[in-house]
Amino acid sequence: MRLLRPRPTPPPPAAPGEVLAAAEGLRVRLGGRDVLRGVDVDVRAGEVLALVGPNGAGKSTLLGALAADIPAAEGVVRIHGRPAPQWSAPELALRRAVLPQAAALSFPFSVEEVVRMGRAPWAALGMEDDDDAVAGAMAATEVGGFAARPFSALSGGERARVALARVLAQRAPLLLLDEPTAALDLKHQELVLRLCRERARAGDAVVVVLHDLGLAAAYAHRVAILRVGRISADGPPAEVFSEELLSEVYDQPVDVLPHPRADTILVTPRRNL
Repeated sequence: MRLLRPRPTPPPPAAPGEVLAAAEGLRVRLGGRDVLRGVDVDVRAGEVLALVGPNGAGKSTLLGALAADIPAAEGVVRIHGRPAPQWSAPELALRRAVLPQAAALSFPFSVEEVVRMGRAPWAALGMEDDDDAVAGAMAATEVGGFAARPFSALSGGERARVALARVLAQRAPLLLLDEPTAALDLKHQELVLRLCRERARAGDAVVVVLHDLGLAAAYAHRVAILRVGRISADGPPAEVFSEELLSEVYDQPVDVLPHPRADTILVTPRRNL
């Protein structure tokens, strides 16, 4: 007798401020060393949380742990209130979508086919809005103009936007994006962060790893500053982005200034030219 697995069910809509992912006392060991040590962080619906910090601080590792892709040596990661290991892969795919740093494919898929991969978690549920989800994601990321081109023929920045479109097409309420602006020009950096805010405004929870502190200050509702595997500060950018703290964390003098035209701050390295 063959036992049938229960069909995964999508999560109900999240209430504003609901915690969709959380790390509690999180310790992660990779390559025989502690990469994260005693990290506590919440990810809430309706919010963009930016993870910032110098190279090697543990940003991508924390993102991977929140995605349930990297196991905890100690502590617990909860996704939608349940310890991450208790979710099956199909259930996780309906609850969180992950954008890794690099997007590589071995087969000559077209752009549209790559974006359509984001709909795979919904296939077993018989959903009928795949075409709308794919078209909407491609339009939002401005990749519809080359939908038929091979993914392998795209520039690095174009690939990054197609990979983001795949994540958006997945329509999971928790988005985990690792350096989504790294390969992008100025226009498309702004586009990606505006999309993050739009998804948060629609009720999703967005976690984004950023190196550009100016983008984090402008678009994140909260920032968590990581340093050698620990969180040094967590809160609104205007509260935690101080010259003293950032200069210490990055080992580089930093100026934090009020924006002349917007209710935000500017963060720039202090330069002696």
